[in-house]
Amino acid sequence: MAKFKIKTGDLVQVISGSKQNKGKQGKVLHVNTETSRVVVEGVNVVTKHKRANAQGEAGGIVKTEAPIHISNVMLVDPETGKPTRVGYRTETVERDGKQKTVRVRVSKSTGKDL
Repeated sequence: MAKFKIKTGDLVQVISGSKQNKGKQGKVLHVNTETSRVVVEGVNVVTKHKRANAQGEAGGIVKTEAPIHISNVMLVDPETGKPTRVGYRTETVERDGKQKTVRVRVSKSTGKDL
């Protein structure tokens, strides 16, 4: 299982792909580490035709977000609103009288915490 720098809830921008999706920004709804794909809100919307079933649920056309590969998105810097690369900085924090090292995500372009 791979480890990614993009987490659920991050604001990302699509940097490659179809012209309908390229340049769009949205919030990450789900990260699938096994297939290296993310589901982004409002990006890669597909329509599915759903048949009505016997329990009384109505059929029709349903629009849902399909996953896209994680290499096609970049994290958006909240300060500038532009896509940026992600780095890490280690800090020592004192909690409950103990020293702990914590990794903090940092924007490569501005150097600010994400």
